[in-house]
Amino acid sequence: MPTTLVLGSQWGDEGKGKLVDILAQRSTLCCRAAGGNNAGHTIVVDNTTYDFHILPSGLINPACTVNLIGAGCVVHVPSFFKELDDLERKGLTGVRERILISDRAHVCFDLHVAVDGIVEDASGKKDGGKGKIGTTRKGIGPCYADKVARRGVPFWMLVSQEKEGKGRWEGRLRDLEKGYRRLYGDEALGGYDLEGEVKRCKDYRKTLSQFVIAQTPLLAAASAPTPPPPVANGVVTLQDRPSHNILIEGANALLLDIDHGTYPFVTSSNTGLGGVFTGLGGLSPLAFSTPGSAIIGVVKAYTTRVGSGPFPTELTPERDGGDVTYGEKLQKIGREFGVTTGRQRRCGWLDLVVVKYSAQVNCYTQINLTKLDILDSFEEIRVAIGYKLDGEELDTFPADLDQMDRIEIVYKTFEGWKAETTGCRRWEDLPEGAKEYVSFIEKWVGIEVKWIGTGPRREDMVTR
Repeated sequence: MPTTLVLGSQWGDEGKGKLVDILAQRSTLCCRAAGGNNAGHTIVVDNTTYDFHILPSGLINPACTVNLIGAGCVVHVPSFFKELDDLERKGLTGVRERILISDRAHVCFDLHVAVDGIVEDASGKKDGGKGKIGTTRKGIGPCYADKVARRGVPFWMLVSQEKEGKGRWEGRLRDLEKGYRRLYGDEALGGYDLEGEVKRCKDYRKTLSQFVIAQTPLLAAASAPTPPPPVANGVVTLQDRPSHNILIEGANALLLDIDHGTYPFVTSSNTGLGGVFTGLGGLSPLAFSTPGSAIIGVVKAYTTRVGSGPFPTELTPERDGGDVTYGEKLQKIGREFGVTTGRQRRCGWLDLVVVKYSAQVNCYTQINLTKLDILDSFEEIRVAIGYKLDGEELDTFPADLDQMDRIEIVYKTFEGWKAETTGCRRWEDLPEGAKEYVSFIEKWVGIEVKWIGTGPRREDMVTR
């Protein structure tokens, strides 16, 4: 069965959720590999808007019978249950029977949320706020930091049944709280209630246990390209193992990857192709060689970013001679506010240097271009096709942030098509200018643009 991976190619908010929703209609297993409830995917079905954060978007489709939060994820338990409640209130049924959490995923505590705010506020006071990362304040960074320092709490530890005494998880949480109080002081953590969190975790443990599984056998069986070898009691045939059409849903995007993004203005996990295999242990790399499989990069038809950090094509008064009309127009028409935080997104032109770099890291086989319709009323549209540093053209997206401050951008300018693409579902229905724009992107990046988003609804999609 095919395996499909959907990844963000820019700084997130490209519209991955919509494509995942479409693909989930023919998938039976949908997985999240990394990140936490700092992600935000919006899906509109029958005029109802569903917001997903930590939950895989496959839950919106009843045919997607297994939805897995993988080992590379961190899960804030109250948010996990609130999100399930919200989906049920909007009429989705059977969601609790179709969601699983890897026993190796880590618990994101309220303590981590409190620490995230402390660190972010402290960073904002340095250098006039230039050191501020712009996190979602969901505790994601501190949780991953504790995981890497080997003092975190994986889900197996939280739900295990110790025979006597305090659970190991409780001792760890108490040790974490003591350590953070020594580091930041009682006043900074004054609003955090340790005993309240311990009690809530104890209340959650029994309910949580029904969702927690060992992911490796599930993924190994589901993604094996050939039947397993014979075993002691006879031959295991293809019919003896579950057969799944696998869909993997990326969170955030490549330029926010801890290793390959605009460090330190990144998230705390591997958001690209590498994170899929570490976060979904058991998934066979050969799964992507199965006919019909694909690695899809989702590219917004312009560029946005939430939070601090470099953004070469951002439309600002400093970069555009005081005229930010186009940036303001992108923000307004595109409704560019974060799903998770509600913050206004920074807006700018499409940057194909970013997209090509992202494609080199993530090995995309197809592209989904989203929100093309947002550009319908523009007089002209610009696309970044190169960077120059001290007069010399760079051959890749630089890691050096000091260089990023000095680069000169090479643009290609298109005349706007000034016609409506909203709701178009066939390539033939697009204006010629829009076709030219899409074809240029496809040729420049060297990857097929298979899907083109033309509106917020599930059906507003051109499939080529």
